[in-house]
Amino acid sequence: MIKNLPLYLPIVFALTALSTLLLFYWTVRNASKLSSRTVAPKILLAMLIWLLIQAILPLNNIYNSNAAAIPPKIVVFGIFPTVFLILLSFISKRGRTFIDSLPLDKLTYLNIVRIPVELVLFWLFLNKAIPELMTFEGSNFDIIAGITAPFVAYFGLAAGKARKKLVLFWNFICLGLLVNIIVLAFLSTPSPFQQMAFEQPNVAILNFPFSWLPTFIVPIVLFGHLVSIRQLLKN
Repeated sequence: MIKNLPLYLPIVFALTALSTLLLFYWTVRNASKLSSRTVAPKILLAMLIWLLIQAILPLNNIYNSNAAAIPPKIVVFGIFPTVFLILLSFISKRGRTFIDSLPLDKLTYLNIVRIPVELVLFWLFLNKAIPELMTFEGSNFDIIAGITAPFVAYFGLAAGKARKKLVLFWNFICLGLLVNIIVLAFLSTPSPFQQMAFEQPNVAILNFPFSWLPTFIVPIVLFGHLVSIRQLLKN
């Protein structure tokens, strides 16, 4: 863990990760197909196990023990499995049935977690754990997605007001914001691929509980955007 951090920082972030888990579980529980709703408890258990794994690895210094490793260990053990699972859900028939049954409004509300995430990133910058460019004072504007999410979910989708072109446009914009911070985080993390922020690299995500950001929260949000875009284009 990162030393000398205020106690509220890991607590707030851990609660944000828990909120992400519960919001996604809520989303699956409200799926249109019974087959999707019935697997919600299994998905919840799988996510809890994954969070436990992604706590054990950084607590044992697996992610920050060898910055010269190619590929970085957090990519191998934390990020790649989630990307593979997302791809599998889109290429398999059973996966597509599942993702097409997820409620679009709940997937949109899920983006609210990006507000506390961005606040934590700003506090981490103040405590010299990430570079300024990863905050809303730098080159990261991802907080816009979190602030606008409830308005888009309600006025764009709720009460039968399905302004799908507007919601589709919003998803593409917010997906771009997400990709932007992913790139900034990757290029500023200590590794052979680091290209920026050498004076203050992104060390937070290699430590617990902030390792949950690239290995859990970001994949969930990315999955939500991809599912939403698929549903909107399909319809």
